Amino acid sequence: MKRRTKQRMTAIHVSIPVRVLEDFDETLRFNQSRSAKITALIQAELNAEPSFTISDATTRQLMAALHARDDVDMLMKSLLLQVLTNPL
Repeated sequence: MKRRTKQRMTAIHVSIPVRVLEDFDETLRFNQSRSAKITALIQAELNAEPSFTISDATTRQLMAALHARDDVDMLMKSLLLQVLTNPL
């Protein structure tokens, strides 16, 4: 019979607020391990699509997005278009 190979594990040390840990522990079922749950959460984060927030956008991207919106008045669109068409 083949022996099952175990995944290699390592211990880490992190500091988090006590209340956060208490709240986290309350989400665990009786038979769930804290390490397994944290591993699953980290893996989910690593597998997630990169999140893009408005603060990640360049000024030109923000201006182009404003120009494309329907709720921006024509004067603003005209000014944005002038700025966007000028080379840097």
